[in-house]
Amino acid sequence: MADAPAGSADPASGSPASDFALALLQEAARAGVTDVVVSPGSRSQALALAAVALERAGGITVHVRLDERTAGFFALGLAVETGRPALVVTTSGTAVANLHPAVLEAHHSGVPMLVVSADRPTELRGIGSNQTTVQPGMFADAAAFVRDVEAPSAHGIDEDTRTVVRGIVREAVAAASGHTGQPGPAQLNVAFREPLSATLTDVVGVPEDQVDTAFAVRRVHSGLPVAELAPDDDPATVVIAGHDAGEDAERIAWELGAPLIAEVSSGAHFGRNLVVAYRALLGDPEFGGRVRRAVVLGHPTLSREVPALLQRDDVEVVTVRGAGADAYDPSRASRLVSDVEVTGRTGPAHRAWVGRWVAASRAALGAGDAGPDLDAKRSDDRAERNRFLRDEVALRRRPVDRAMLADAVWGVTWPHDRLVLGASQIIRVADGRVAGKKIHVHANRGLAGIDGTVSTALGIAAALETTQAAGGTTRVLLGDLTFLHDLGAFVTGTDESTRRVQVVIGNDSGGAIFRGLEVAETTPAEDMRRMMTTPQHVDVERVVTGLGWEYRRAATWGDLEQVLTDPAERVVIEVPLAD
Repeated sequence: MADAPAGSADPASGSPASDFALALLQEAARAGVTDVVVSPGSRSQALALAAVALERAGGITVHVRLDERTAGFFALGLAVETGRPALVVTTSGTAVANLHPAVLEAHHSGVPMLVVSADRPTELRGIGSNQTTVQPGMFADAAAFVRDVEAPSAHGIDEDTRTVVRGIVREAVAAASGHTGQPGPAQLNVAFREPLSATLTDVVGVPEDQVDTAFAVRRVHSGLPVAELAPDDDPATVVIAGHDAGEDAERIAWELGAPLIAEVSSGAHFGRNLVVAYRALLGDPEFGGRVRRAVVLGHPTLSREVPALLQRDDVEVVTVRGAGADAYDPSRASRLVSDVEVTGRTGPAHRAWVGRWVAASRAALGAGDAGPDLDAKRSDDRAERNRFLRDEVALRRRPVDRAMLADAVWGVTWPHDRLVLGASQIIRVADGRVAGKKIHVHANRGLAGIDGTVSTALGIAAALETTQAAGGTTRVLLGDLTFLHDLGAFVTGTDESTRRVQVVIGNDSGGAIFRGLEVAETTPAEDMRRMMTTPQHVDVERVVTGLGWEYRRAATWGDLEQVLTDPAERVVIEVPLAD
């Protein structure tokens, strides 16, 4: 990376706020930040206007979101796809606090994020000034790096000032990207005095040879040792891949001769060792009862059986430290490592061990509903052919349940697409039934909240446009309450680009996930309905079309097959669930 040439300073604008804001964003671009997310605000106007000026000159891509809560999750989605922090700009006051859900998710899932919050200068703090609160440290431990930056007072940016700005920005980007600890959010709280902005002219862009491309890429440096593991003499090992485990989990399972328990958003839900029906098998003495060693990657969150296994005294647990804030260690006795290297080779006993698990998983899932008999379709017997036609019509008219919905969305998603799963009952259904396939799946599992699911997907879709998979579709599969929780995501400024996104709502008119918890067994039905499942009857069509999206309804399997291939750019597909 070449340094910024001495003669590249931008001319003074007449507003120290604008001059400083532009320098900050230029240095962020030089540090490898590619995307800036902005919500409108007065105190942050210098940052917003400098961002669009720098975008025009060449250096960053700007995304405008109308509120900070959705902006935070949009930035999260950008970082999930690009692997580098997006810079999210807010004005002062409650605007900063509205980032908190996304900041918490980023912290607990190890997703880099750089918050640049605009603030009042020192003389206006602590005296009851409008829209003024204590912003530095607002996110507590969720932001590993916080810097309160004094209001700039000098017009223009000389080389000494630029050096200081560069140092602050690189320190923040390094913290967000995981140079010195776990990756996650960092905060630069920048004070601005009036005049809050001025016209920026002759803005200098950031040429590619000045960009330290690798600097902002997320990394995990745990400082822990690498574990050398050999296939066990008497096979009794399983590999568990939780959220964000990555493809390495599949390799480790193969090399150890171990069954692979890979959650649907692990990045490892594929391969010959994959065991889909793992929940039932972990509770079976002939399978889970025989496990003596577990190798864990990522953050498992979708079952109770996995932590129960890891808490057993007779199971040795080796955990590869992930990117999130906390190491996954339900037993508090796991051997934490930075990686696993497999030494030695597997033999027939390991193949038999894996084969038993895979075969039992397939048997537990069963053949499913194979649909109409294709042999009958080709039969010379008219009665057989008629039977096929009746079965085909019956299938296409069948109401959709969660299993059918999960299968259908999984089936139409391919490596150039992206699939985002909400924290609804549907992710658990998908996790327990969909076949192995090497596709990109994301879910906000750091805190497993329903916040910002659609906004996260829109950020992923925006980043997808700049990759080799630019022709892909980003699909969101979620429940109705998760959809309603992020309605702000569907509001986009008229000057903003749109992307190919399908939002698929499995609508059961309430929080079905609570029906499977113990509370449902002990709570009176009327209390359960009002306080937990919270039924609602929102006219989804009127809501989404009013916000400028296309709407489709799929009440049957035939409808669903058709709408999932709909070429509409931004479409919401409502699926009333039969279960």
